[in-house]
Amino acid sequence: MTVPLRAVQEAPRGPVLAAGAFALVSLLCYAVVRHLLHFPMVDMVVYRAEGSAVVHGDDLYALRVGPWDLPATYPPFAAMLFAPTVLAPIGALRILVTGGNILLLALAGLLSFRLAGWPRRQLRPVGVLVVAGVGVWLEPVFTTLRYGQINLLLLCLVLWDLGSGQEKGRRGVGIGIAAGMKLTPGLFAVYLLLTGRIRAAITAGLTFVVTFVLGSVVLPHATWGFFTKYLYDSSRVGRTQIVDNQSLRGAVARFLHHANPGAPATLLAAAVAVAGLATAVYVWRNEHFLPRPEAWGACCTAVTALLLSPISWTHHWVWCVPLLVLLAAEADTERTRPALLRHWRWRAVFGLTLLGFLSFAMWTVPHKGLPNYRLSLLQQVPAALYPLIGLCFLVLAALRVRARRRSAGERTEFRIGRQRTAEPTVRELAAREQRAPAVR
Repeated sequence: MTVPLRAVQEAPRGPVLAAGAFALVSLLCYAVVRHLLHFPMVDMVVYRAEGSAVVHGDDLYALRVGPWDLPATYPPFAAMLFAPTVLAPIGALRILVTGGNILLLALAGLLSFRLAGWPRRQLRPVGVLVVAGVGVWLEPVFTTLRYGQINLLLLCLVLWDLGSGQEKGRRGVGIGIAAGMKLTPGLFAVYLLLTGRIRAAITAGLTFVVTFVLGSVVLPHATWGFFTKYLYDSSRVGRTQIVDNQSLRGAVARFLHHANPGAPATLLAAAVAVAGLATAVYVWRNEHFLPRPEAWGACCTAVTALLLSPISWTHHWVWCVPLLVLLAAEADTERTRPALLRHWRWRAVFGLTLLGFLSFAMWTVPHKGLPNYRLSLLQQVPAALYPLIGLCFLVLAALRVRARRRSAGERTEFRIGRQRTAEPTVRELAAREQRAPAVR
């Protein structure tokens, strides 16, 4: 999927050229940093080894890769998709994967703009270039590129599904495929179900079943082993307590100075799971009061999935891209209000969130060996930066709906003669603003 040709043609030439120059300089700087740091792209090497195991009929979950001794951790369906990587040598594959991820970053920006309904179509090519330029410096994206991860692909599948895949009953397919590759996106099927989109939720579930059946046919032994044994062995993925793990369980493990936080972490994750999904549904059910309800609901669901997963590496937080786009949209809407109603709150929220994802703060604390879970109270904050951002975002979403309901009234109607007519909803007003000629 690309930026529509008409939007490119209608885009203002000056801003496009400025954004393009900015993106080019930023990506060139990234290329220099990448060369100096010698990124090993270890996850990409693991993916290639998984693909090789599929091609040669080796035991998928018995393999260990490189000096890191890394195992396969994804479902067999993902390993099947990695099979073509054996056709390229490691050096060429590094270039292809890096270039592909940067294109996926730009696509994620476009899909995020569509989901948020912001900015107007003519300015989206500018936004895509800005996302591609700034995005590589966001810690989750930077780490995704460093390891050669597939997070941006999964992000685009879900964003496409929620924002552009609803035609002809296709909504749910992207989520099902993403869940077949890595189980956590399956929470979006629950989100669809809870918001009353039963057909889309069933489509996501059936698509996931298709990926399971394909894995069972091609790799029956590996499929049986993954879903009965390896799925539940978190030690294969990594240590819970290291700062790389930005889930609630990881934060609790570091706070308690214990590698296995047990019941406290489990109970907290369960509470956040319920609260996070409830917030996502609350947003959706109040779409008449809240602009961009799908973007808010999707980001709430993503943050909930990242918080409750036992292991959420920093690079899993690439959902920072649509989250920042959403906050930027709110900040821009705030800027265009009349002077008496204009505040700085959304611009402050956007700026602080952007700073958080650009900060690499968790890497400023001891993060090798035993000190990973022997941190002082002061060090706990940067070590748990993303869970803190995620929790604050869920609270912010709930407060946002509550404030909109209070300002708009739960049901405002008026009569014209004998005809009773409802006032335009926030969504209708936003749609009218999108259709109207822009003055800025």
